[in-house]
Amino acid sequence: MLQQTRVDTVIGYFYRFMETFPTIEALAEAPEDKLLKVWEGLGYYSRARNLKAAAQQIMTEFDGKMPQTLAEIQSLKGIGPYTAGAIASIAYNLPEPAIDGNVMRVLSRLFEIDADIAKPASRKIFDEAMRTIIDPQQPGEFNQALMDLGSAICTPTSPQCSACPLQAFCQSAHHGTQTQYPVKSKKAKPKPVYYLALVIEKDGKLLLEQRPATGLLANFWTFPLVEVTESEYRHYQQTWQPSEGPLDLVAEDELVIGDWPVVWQKRTIGEATHVFSHLKWHLLVFHGHALKVTLAENQRWISLADIRDYPLPKPQLKMLDVIKQEHLFD
Repeated sequence: MLQQTRVDTVIGYFYRFMETFPTIEALAEAPEDKLLKVWEGLGYYSRARNLKAAAQQIMTEFDGKMPQTLAEIQSLKGIGPYTAGAIASIAYNLPEPAIDGNVMRVLSRLFEIDADIAKPASRKIFDEAMRTIIDPQQPGEFNQALMDLGSAICTPTSPQCSACPLQAFCQSAHHGTQTQYPVKSKKAKPKPVYYLALVIEKDGKLLLEQRPATGLLANFWTFPLVEVTESEYRHYQQTWQPSEGPLDLVAEDELVIGDWPVVWQKRTIGEATHVFSHLKWHLLVFHGHALKVTLAENQRWISLADIRDYPLPKPQLKMLDVIKQEHLFD
């Protein structure tokens, strides 16, 4: 859960997850809808699916018991070098490095390593450096100490060298080059994607559809989304501007968005954005009443009271916030 996610964000999710799936067997047998619901809002949903797949591996390949060798731990779905090293060293006292961003920053300054930490090929360099200093008797404590050092003292922009227990051994502190390390190339900006996000109502229920089993947000339920160009998005944004009056005084007008005969509120009811690692979604939210909708296999009418029972990704949770702010269904 801590991969790409802050500790304060994770804590509540961790306790809920452990209460819902207290054993490896319970996780292995978890329905995907229930799994995604517990993970809802945490993002990077492949982590949840990988956890379940790993639990299933443990049940079928390791007789329900967590493997205890590095090779076996690494064979589990979703476990890479860092996680494998953390488990091996902290749980089983094996002298294996656990190299995260904090550790790479400490090592890069300690040894003045100029390898680009954003490149996967550089991990081998840091692994070799770590193996020269790791404590073979207390590898778990050593790994955690370096992580904490990077988090609390050897910080990215303002390292507190005077408080650092490694200052006497640190090459960058000796040469005054702390700010030059670590070397890290910049990530490409997320690509913008534009959607008309449709809140379609019929008999007090809302239309949701389930995404495909593969790809981004696989198997999650979303409000219908219609991808448009940026210019089309800006056109709707400018011509369907929110009204300052109460919702029940806003005139309705017919407009076909997508394939449904719907009477739309002649205004947007809000906007939401969400950034994935490689994409930035822009959602322009519309509200309308369906005249007639023939449901596809992946679509359902769901009451607002029941909608929280379905796993919704973060962009859709933001849309729910927009709906609540507008008091559409109070």
